[in-house]
Amino acid sequence: MSDIAAPYRRTGRLVGTCLCGGTRIRVDGDYVAAVGVCHCRKCRVWSGTITGYFLAKPDAVYVEGPTKSYASTPFASRTFCEVCGTNLWLRNNGEDDEYELMPALFAEADSFPVISEIYCDRAPAYGQLKGDHKRATQAQYEANNPFVEGDTP
Repeated sequence: MSDIAAPYRRTGRLVGTCLCGGTRIRVDGDYVAAVGVCHCRKCRVWSGTITGYFLAKPDAVYVEGPTKSYASTPFASRTFCEVCGTNLWLRNNGEDDEYELMPALFAEADSFPVISEIYCDRAPAYGQLKGDHKRATQAQYEANNPFVEGDTP
């Protein structure tokens, strides 16, 4: 978990479900009680709007129900409910990589603040965020993450 997230690290339990209730996610352990927002084209196409995530350690996430994953890049997959299509998480392919969970699945996450925003220069007119949080443009983010292939769907 990044240094920016340090003040928001929590240990506890959160329970969320997809739209149909068929997939249930329990976070029981370490997570970040704050949201990072992404405006890249892939995330916007996947969610239909701007996309926010909060991080949870892999050993803290328990999933019950039908899920399906899609390898959206060579380094990450996006997972959704197989029944209703609700987006559940994005996760890099490493065994120890954190879950980037969709906050809307968890009622408690409604109070999580936005702490970071990437691809902020790619934000659509309807998704301009205000507030004092860390921001990175496409060029800045990709310079620090050379494995990212660019802002394409």
